[in-house]
Formats: sequence, C-alpha cells, structure tokens
Amino acid sequence: MLDYQPPQFKLDQRLARLLGVHTQTRPVIISALWQYIKTHKLQDPHEREYINCDKYLEQIFECKRMKFAEIPGKLHNLLMPPDPIVINHVITNFTFNRVEGPDARKTACYDIDVEIDDSLKQQMNSFLLTTQSQQEISNLDNKIHETVETINQLKTNREFFLSFAKDPQEFINNWLISQTRDLKTMTDVAGNPEEERRADYFYQPWCQEAVCRYFYGKVQQRRMEIEQALGIRNQ
Repeated sequence: MLDYQPPQFKLDQRLARLLGVHTQTRPVIISALWQYIKTHKLQDPHEREYINCDKYLEQIFECKRMKFAEIPGKLHNLLMPPDPIVINHVITNFTFNRVEGPDARKTACYDIDVEIDDSLKQQMNSFLLTTQSQQEISNLDNKIHETVETINQLKTNREFFLSFAKDPQEFINNWLISQTRDLKTMTDVAGNPEEERRADYFYQPWCQEAVCRYFYGKVQQRRMEIEQALGIRNQ
C-alpha cells in the first residue's frame, strides 16, 4: 500500500465511470465533479448554491437536490482507499524454503511512480514574492537581453565574413548596392541620380506638370508665411 502524499482515494465505480476519474486526490475529484455540473448546467439558476442532480447524480448521491457545500460530506462514503500495488514474482530452485544455486543472491528491482507534492513549490513562490528576488530577476533578465543582443551581433558579423569569404566580388557589389539604397533613405534622396544627370530625363511628359506643382507649392508656402507675419504684426 503506497502512502500517497497528498492522500489519494479510489472513487465509487459509478462515480468513477461518470467523471472518468479512477484514483485521485480529493481536490481533483471535487474539481472534476464541478466540471461535470457546469458542463451539464446543473447549477440552479435562481439559487446558485444548489445543484439540481440529473438521473446519474441522483442515483449516486441519493438526492434530487443538494448544496455545493454538502458535496465534500456526501463524497465521504463514495471514496475508498486506493488499490494496493501487486507485484507477481516467481522464485525457482526452491528447496526447503531456501533459495539455492546461482540465483540465490539475485535481487529484483521495481520502478513505482508515486505522486507527491512538490516541496520546492512553496519556496519558489516565496522567492518570487520578495523584493530582493524581484530585483535579482530583473538583473538576470537584463543580462539575458544583453547576451541575446551580443549573440545576434556576432551572428551578423559571422554571416558578413562568411559571405565575403565565399565570393568577395559579388559580396562587394551587393554591399555597395545596399549602402547606396540606405544612403538614399537617410538623405531623403528621391529618384535615380544616374538618370537625372542627363538632360533627356527632364524632357519627359510628366516634367512640366511636376514643375507647375513645385512652383504652386512654393507660392502657397510663401503666402502662408506672409499671412502669418502680417497677423503677428496686427496683434
């Protein structure tokens, strides 16, 4: 018989079949029963503390209606000690109640899974709630962030040098194109400077309209400046 910590109980056969739980702790059993009640909408809509039993719960608890606070007491008669673990072991070469031969000193070992409360859980909760621990966690988070940034930077540097080592000429061409594109973005340069060096570029159909729009924008800007200056003087 295993000494479960926290204690576990074997459910009545009917209740186990209804909840799909065979052996569990009391809180888990009550939680499973509450899930069944919510799923089948058995809670009284007017008196929320009451549970209206369906035909299955009525057979198990022998009542048509009960308070939720009464469930732990009613479960008492439906919970039994868990089944013991039975290990079948055959001993051969048995003579006069004593093992003889080469198997005399052999030992059999068995792995048994036992559920217990995590003793570190409370220590972890208290550790997380202290102010000093919060500061330590914050410092560790900052170190992790800095480490990740360093790794990303080293990864970028590694890819840079690997690309250069693989094909230096193509790498330099691509790098110059990328730097030119970034320079245009940084200096707000629009268009293609190479095409704008030629006079034919400014004889295209859109050029006249663009010039008119440009002068119109400048006139409007100058007009607003003059109106603002006159308004300030009038004040």
